[in-house]
Amino acid sequence: MQRRTFVTGCAATLAAPMLRAQTLPVGPIRIVVGFPPGGGTDALARVVGQKLAAMWNTAIVVENKAGAAGVIAADYVAKQPSDGNTLLMAHINSHALAPSLQPKLGYVVERDFVPIVLVGVTPNLLICNEAQPARTVRDVVALCKANPGRISFASAGGGSAQHLALEMFKLGAGIDALHIPYKGSGPALVDLIGGQVHYCFETMTSATPHVKSGKAIAIAQTRLKRAVGHPGVPTMDEQGFPGFDATTWYGLVGPGKLAPSMARRMNEDVNRVLAMPDVQEKLEQYGAEDGGGTAQRFADFIRLEQLKWAKVVKDAKVSADS
Repeated sequence: MQRRTFVTGCAATLAAPMLRAQTLPVGPIRIVVGFPPGGGTDALARVVGQKLAAMWNTAIVVENKAGAAGVIAADYVAKQPSDGNTLLMAHINSHALAPSLQPKLGYVVERDFVPIVLVGVTPNLLICNEAQPARTVRDVVALCKANPGRISFASAGGGSAQHLALEMFKLGAGIDALHIPYKGSGPALVDLIGGQVHYCFETMTSATPHVKSGKAIAIAQTRLKRAVGHPGVPTMDEQGFPGFDATTWYGLVGPGKLAPSMARRMNEDVNRVLAMPDVQEKLEQYGAEDGGGTAQRFADFIRLEQLKWAKVVKDAKVSADS
């Protein structure tokens, strides 16, 4: 009996490394981010990466490959070996907007990526500077209708999530507004606060510090429910735009031939990370909510986002250079 127990114990000890080899990558792991350090995508990748590194007892490095609103990073990861050593913190730009905006995209989302888990969804905030008298959605619409093509809205760039939120707003309100694209949220916010532009839809992550300081005024948020971080800011839905849902979201994906067993193990462990109280606290700071769940949930979410934004791109005649 004792010998049988010993043999069983040895087998279990030997099986543990084999199980890890089957379900986790061997060696260091990179999480590629399509934006510079310091932004929301980068921050969430680092929060998740640090916890997984401790859980898996392996090095996890966040690698920034900025450019083309996240598309350069996505294209790079799509072409990497499917051994799990290179993952992507996918973004709405690369996985929901780019397929409609860029007909010559170098990857096919459904073919070239394996969804692992949705990490978080954040609203955009419709904000203005202190000089603007119109501080409700109804008043902004009235202002735009009284001044067609002359009320300016900044964005982080043509074809960005912020730009598409504006296009959705223009379609729903039946207004003509002036889109001013910038090379990123930073310069757009500088000019908004400085009065060079009137309004903008901006990610909660980027806009919140300026709203908290009083330099920017939050008029509305763009999810169907109010975010925990801004309970006093009404949604677009509450202000006369039923169903208005224009978010920025983030999720972990791997190259297209990632083994199902590895994707499943990663999904389970990231779900454990997202449930940690200190991680939840950090996610709330960035406005990222409703992450987690199955890989299928994430795949279905991406598909619905692609369909929704393809319609906006078509109806508003948007291009990546708009």
